[in-house]
Amino acid sequence: MLLALHQIFPDAPLYTSVYDSKGAPWAKVFPVIKTTFLQKIPFARSNHEFLGTLMPIAFESFDFSDFDLVISVTSEAAMGIKTKPGTYHVCYCLTPTRYLWSSEDFYFENPPSKFDFIPFFNLISRPFVKYLKRWGMVASQRPDKFIAISTEVKNRIKKYYKRDSEIIFPPVDIELNPKDVSGDRKTKDYYLIVNRLIPYKRVDLAIEVFNKLKQPLYIVGIGSEESKLKKMARGNIKFFGQVDDKRLRELYLGAKALIMPQEEDFGIVAVEAQSLGIPVIAYKKGGAIDTVIPDKTGILFEEQTPESLSDAIKRFEKMQFVVDNLLTNAKRFSFESFRTKVLDQLQSR
Repeated sequence: MLLALHQIFPDAPLYTSVYDSKGAPWAKVFPVIKTTFLQKIPFARSNHEFLGTLMPIAFESFDFSDFDLVISVTSEAAMGIKTKPGTYHVCYCLTPTRYLWSSEDFYFENPPSKFDFIPFFNLISRPFVKYLKRWGMVASQRPDKFIAISTEVKNRIKKYYKRDSEIIFPPVDIELNPKDVSGDRKTKDYYLIVNRLIPYKRVDLAIEVFNKLKQPLYIVGIGSEESKLKKMARGNIKFFGQVDDKRLRELYLGAKALIMPQEEDFGIVAVEAQSLGIPVIAYKKGGAIDTVIPDKTGILFEEQTPESLSDAIKRFEKMQFVVDNLLTNAKRFSFESFRTKVLDQLQSR
């Protein structure tokens, strides 16, 4: 999304809490990158999870008085920037902060492994969560306009921030006229997951199901749960770690279907898969409701249970999907569509 916005506004600088040039080399296209005082903390660039309570102060420290327009792209503190009356602030909201609102209970029951060394993590963190919630409610009133990335996020913005919003789907790097996407599904012998390996992505659910089905499952991604998930998986499940775009495309094209067991805010990988003619089997919540057309470009399963996902896979095995339907659906999420809708929203202020 940031790269897409850069194409629309190529001269605009990027303001961010911390910046790691090695971890985010793509950001070098921005003419200027400005960071906060957190940049000076040695471990902050790769471990910003520990600095959640400092993020509000960090983003409030920026001065935007020289700008007519500021777009914050955020799921957390960037919406709380302070602007003067002459500056129009649009918040492109990825989601109201998950660990504060929609998934608070899940995060406390499944804290990131980075926090394992902190005794009584839940008890210690509660006061900070209370503070961040209070600040979030105040900060959510600062943007002049909210844009949501999906229907699910629009509903969350209304529920938690009491704000209305417009929906603009994120742009996806899609193949509008891909070659070799119409291969016979009978020649494909594995299912695919493309995900960060963190708790809410529910890769553990897929592994549990495929351990029983004994069908091949390929997993692309890295994250804090990688070691745990590898211990769970049997020999029919293969981990590829982080791969480049060329290899990822190859893995998509060889897959029967993409598996999305998580509730996603939007879920760009679902559109990527469809743009290459690959159907999607996804949990029927979150962004999948916007990106997958049931029984036409994929299957939506009702519950995050092994039984529900297993039934969906078995149903999928008996179905046929028309590649043209998948490609047509993916075109709804092109950069051209994104650009048009963003400019329309800004001109209608």
